[in-house]
Amino acid sequence: MTTPEAGRAGAVAKWLPGLGMLAGYRRAWLRHDLLAGVVLTAVLIPAGMGYAQAAGLPAHTGLFATIVPLLVYAVVGPSRVLVLGPDSALAPIIAATVLPLAAGSTERAVALAGLLGVLVGAVLIAAGLTRIGFLADLLSRPIRVGYLNGIAIVVIISQAPVLVGIRADDGSPLADLAAFCRLLLAGALHWPSAVIGLGCLAVIVAAAVIRRKALGVFLAVAGSMVAVAALGWSDQLAVVGAMPRAFPAPALAGIGWSDVVALGLPALGIALIALADTSVLSRTFAARRGESVGTDAEMRAIGVANVAGGLFGGFPISASASRTPVAEQAGARTQLAAVVGALMLVAFMFLVPGVTVHLARASLAAVVIVAAASLVDVRGLVRLLRMDPLEGALSLVATAGVVGLGVLQGILVAIGLSLIAFVNQARRPYRTELGRAPGLRGYHDLRRNPTARRVPGVAIVRFDAPLFFANGSLFDDFVRDVVQSTPGQLRAVILAAEPITRIDTTAVEELIELDDYLSARGITFIIAELKHPVRDQLRHYGLESRFGPDRLAPTVGAAVDELTGDYRSDLPEPE
Repeated sequence: MTTPEAGRAGAVAKWLPGLGMLAGYRRAWLRHDLLAGVVLTAVLIPAGMGYAQAAGLPAHTGLFATIVPLLVYAVVGPSRVLVLGPDSALAPIIAATVLPLAAGSTERAVALAGLLGVLVGAVLIAAGLTRIGFLADLLSRPIRVGYLNGIAIVVIISQAPVLVGIRADDGSPLADLAAFCRLLLAGALHWPSAVIGLGCLAVIVAAAVIRRKALGVFLAVAGSMVAVAALGWSDQLAVVGAMPRAFPAPALAGIGWSDVVALGLPALGIALIALADTSVLSRTFAARRGESVGTDAEMRAIGVANVAGGLFGGFPISASASRTPVAEQAGARTQLAAVVGALMLVAFMFLVPGVTVHLARASLAAVVIVAAASLVDVRGLVRLLRMDPLEGALSLVATAGVVGLGVLQGILVAIGLSLIAFVNQARRPYRTELGRAPGLRGYHDLRRNPTARRVPGVAIVRFDAPLFFANGSLFDDFVRDVVQSTPGQLRAVILAAEPITRIDTTAVEELIELDDYLSARGITFIIAELKHPVRDQLRHYGLESRFGPDRLAPTVGAAVDELTGDYRSDLPEPE
């Protein structure tokens, strides 16, 4: 019998895992979490400001979008090491959504970005409560590879001009790239920005090569600030400026229902991307620790963190594939490491807000470019092209959609391609004839087993997919081709229906036409091994009289025995 205390403890563990973790916290974990939090802070600061810059927002909003979600997720999140914050995959979507609506107003851009975060969070919370985490599967791996490759290209194109101090903003990514190349060839390079930006890029890449990327980011950013101050370049290149000495606070002034409507579709797209990224990352790191994390619980937690961040001056966030490994490698044991990181960000903003006066935007561009480059999966694309050229081609089309049509349109392209790929695969499943193989039980694929032979007077067919509107006619044509190509007089066609898990109304019409076609030629159509839920569907469609018990066999063998009266004698006796 469950006691009230046990019930309350279970509710806390389910809805507030962070608080539940405190009950079993071990003193030995404390030093690991404190150290991991300090190390994590060195990456959180430049990453947060850099992704805010990539989203077209003030740098401090990136810190707000880090502090609040980290603190909230530490209470409601199921993963002990997952680090949340601004993400390179989301930044260009936020920019493409918010900036056109902001009409040049920074204050309105911040408010719209906050509202977008609230809407994304609401979508994720609703998805978690209704247990529809399968939505993440709308972005299949090939499409996700292509989409993220496209996002990486868009981010790099947007940050390359900042890296070298060139202003090139013609609208679309391809137009921006053309303008950047034109200005670069014309000698419009801003040397102070280029020296700082390319220098930071070199340091971070070199550190990544020796697997010290976090240290490289810290050294590059800190070193660039020292260099800008020492050389007196603060007035010669674009700098971030001083951080506001303030806690995260609501910044949703001027928002109306028309803005909610305008941001609805982008919020759905961002939620889908955040869900797909977070679910994969969360499960991966949980498995390393011998733990398990529910997708629905993860969705709810990310949703609450997004709502909180959006309400307090932030913007949509996701789990970070670059900062989470930093926390894990630094020895983080629990959510306390993320809390330490968040509190140190607050201390940074209050104790040394003026240090970013010498932080060049080119430095942050280098951080963002390296992070975006990590999204590029050339090896995965090559592997896809080798394994399945069609899926590889779909991946390339998804990339082209993001780069050529735009980030928001790219989401729709990616989802559309995923659905097309699914329908295409289900439309043309593997289909074959079965026959007897001497000495082997069961009935075997005539194509794959050279010893298998047709049963005289009987054609046994198998169709390895549900029957639905897109493949019903293909199934009908396949069976008719078998009938026409089978030598001799056929008495029956047996459908080995075990792989068929559903029959929709369109496919039922094809099934009826096929049955009539066979009946007109004196051929009995028998369905063997049909699953009971599919039998229930046929009954619901009113086909009990057509496909009665005499037409539904428990197994292929039973159907053959009933038709031929020839019980096999070529099989070994069971031991």
